[in-house]
This record gives sequence, C-alpha cells and structure tokens, in this order.
Amino acid sequence: MTDTRRPATRQHQAVQGAPDPALPEDRRPTPGPITILPEPLDEFVDAVRSAGGEVTELGEDTRGIIWTSVSRARELTDALSANPQVQWVQLPFAGVDAFSESLRDYDRDDLVWTSAKGAYAEPVAEHALTLALAALRMLVVRARATSWGSSDGQSLYGMNVVVVGAGGIAVELLRLLKPFRVTVTVVRKSPGELPGADRTVTSDRLDEVLPDADVVVLAAASTDGTRHLLGAERLAAMKPSSVIVNIARGPLIDTEALVAALSDGTIAGAALDVTDPEPLPDGHPLWSLDNCLITPHTADTPEMTTPLLAERIRLNVEAFLGTGRFVGIVDPSAGY
Repeated sequence: MTDTRRPATRQHQAVQGAPDPALPEDRRPTPGPITILPEPLDEFVDAVRSAGGEVTELGEDTRGIIWTSVSRARELTDALSANPQVQWVQLPFAGVDAFSESLRDYDRDDLVWTSAKGAYAEPVAEHALTLALAALRMLVVRARATSWGSSDGQSLYGMNVVVVGAGGIAVELLRLLKPFRVTVTVVRKSPGELPGADRTVTSDRLDEVLPDADVVVLAAASTDGTRHLLGAERLAAMKPSSVIVNIARGPLIDTEALVAALSDGTIAGAALDVTDPEPLPDGHPLWSLDNCLITPHTADTPEMTTPLLAERIRLNVEAFLGTGRFVGIVDPSAGY
C-alpha cells in the first residue's frame, strides 16, 4: 500500500489508501473547459488554472464539472441531464452517498467520477482519535459535571482496536494509534493486508472480531451493504467495557439499537461525529446520555477541507487534461 503525500506545504495532506492506476487511453475523458458549480470559490478556480485548465460557465463546451455542494446535490443531476457532453465530475467529499441519484442515473463508461476520498484523512483520523480518547476517559460526564465526582475512565494503551474500513482515514489512524501500543484489526471489503495493522480481515468476519474489541472505529463508506452494520445483535456481542467511534456516516449504526445499548450498559460508550438522522434533532435521547459524546459532523471543517479539496482538484485537472492519473475514482455501482 502506498502512502502518497505531497510535501508539507499546508496544515494537512492527503492520505490515499490504494492509489488509483492511470486510466487507459480509451477510458479517458475528452479534455475541455471546466465549470465549477454551484459556488465557484476562488481557491478552486485558482486550482483549475494552476493545472492549466480553463474555467467557464456551464454550456455546450463544458467537458468537466467540479461540484462544491452537498445540500444541492439534486442540481447536479439536472446539470448532467442538460449537458450529456460532460465526461468528468469531481465531487466535494469522500463519501458520495448524497449523490447516489446522480451516480445511479449517470453510470456511463464515458463519464469519470472522482471524489475527495483520502483528501480529508488526516483531520478525520485526528478527530477519530480525539473521540476515542474522550469516550474512554468519560469526558462527556466531566464536561457536564457541576461537582467533583468520581474517578472513572479507561486508558487506550494496549487495547484491542477494530477499524472498519481500509481507506485513507484508516491508514492515517493506524499511524496515530502506533504510540499507544494497541493491537489493531482492520476490517475491509476486499482481501489484502493493510500495512500497520496487526491483522486484516474481510467484512464477512466482522462478527468474529467484535467480541474482543475494546474500541470500534467506523470508517467505511455508506452503502446499502453497510446500512445498520452495527445493529442490536452485533452491539450485544461486544464487551460491556467497549466504546464505538463513528466518523463515517450515521446510517452505519442502527440508532435505536445504539440508544438501547448505551442505556442498558450493553456497551460502555459511543462517540459520534455523524448520526442518523442528521442533524440529530433537539431532544433526541442520544443528547441526554452520559456515555454518548456527539460532535456535529465537524471532523473536517471548511477551513481544513478547502485547501485539501483545492489540491485534489489540481491533481485531477492535470489528469483530465492529459495524464489520466485521477485520484479518488468512484465506482458508481459500488457507491464509493
């Protein structure tokens, strides 16, 4: 596995899991003008131009689209419907579940989809480690306390950690976990070792590794196959002292089952940067649980992601215009 990093020119750097090979000549999109929608931020315009690309308004000459918004995903479908000549689309985040409709409707051999997967691995892995430590040390209780209280908490050192997912976030998290002398099992969809992991297993063996886990970190894509990956049965199989960290997508956990498991002590705690539903409504039971820590999908803030996405755009414009070495290629049929 190659850890592809550019020199430290900014706060964070991209971390790729398995690098994408160059597209064969017959699969490469036709180069041409690029349109940035719906918000052409200066940083992204500069990234396109620095790679030799031309930024233009959406029209019949447009050959590539860089999409910058999740909340307006439906508009991307409309733009592609009106412009069938477009042959490359860059999406703004690592997870592409918000664009499932566009991916389904425009799964064509002559259209290349790329995402930001790997681009935000460093800040998200950093947040995953923060949440794991906070959950183990019961910081949600300490943060809410108005009196001295008891001395509680667990240490991460020497624990068994299960990481579900083998992309850039997992690669970076393994590096961050190394000083804690943990034993790490990585659960991934496809066979193959992940360097730095003590053990790598395929997803059909998740039930085998959960009972020994002290910390479970969810870093997998949200697909039909991963929906409610952790439900009541799997939560019941975990240690009463174990904690869950989710920095992937909320639907990977059955929320109702999680509330029950946290309430009755089936597991010790959860630390969530993502929830289902999201945003989590005011008054939801998860807010009031002393063993549940929630951050509002802030593992990677705009201040962190803007320069990282700009660099991903620069690399993929270079690929679009000639090299064919796209980074973060999306398989529409797989959903990631």
